[in-house]
Amino acid sequence: MKRLAIAILVAAACGTSAFAQNAGQIASVQAGKSCAKCNLFQADLSYSDLSRKTYAGARLRQSEMSLATADGTNFARTDLSIANLYGVRATGANFAGANLERAILVGGYFSSSNFSGANLANANLSGAELAGARGLTQAQLNKACGDAETTLPRGLTVPTCQ
Repeated sequence: MKRLAIAILVAAACGTSAFAQNAGQIASVQAGKSCAKCNLFQADLSYSDLSRKTYAGARLRQSEMSLATADGTNFARTDLSIANLYGVRATGANFAGANLERAILVGGYFSSSNFSGANLANANLSGAELAGARGLTQAQLNKACGDAETTLPRGLTVPTCQ
């Protein structure tokens, strides 16, 4: 912990942030490119077509992806924590091992998407279409929340959001 604090202080003194987004990588993604393991922190990708791209292992923490299309996109092991995926269409996307903690998936369409090993802690799944999703477990859903409009694979339930 002490080393992390020192690294942050050194980065601040140099005028850079060790955790800042990479503007060049964000511009590349906004132009339609794949970007595995990229730092796309707080990127605005709303309304974008991200279909059939790979962002595996990327940092999309706090990104804005509302109303984007991500059909067949690879988000395996991607940090999507606190990301806004409101209304996203991600048919057949791969979220295996992704961190979706506190992410907003409200009204999203995830038919045939893979959520094996994904972290859904405190994720809001209200109104999300997950009936055809693969790899979802009751243990994952117990940590998330949804509403009466959330559709899930047969036999699974999600707590109601407060």
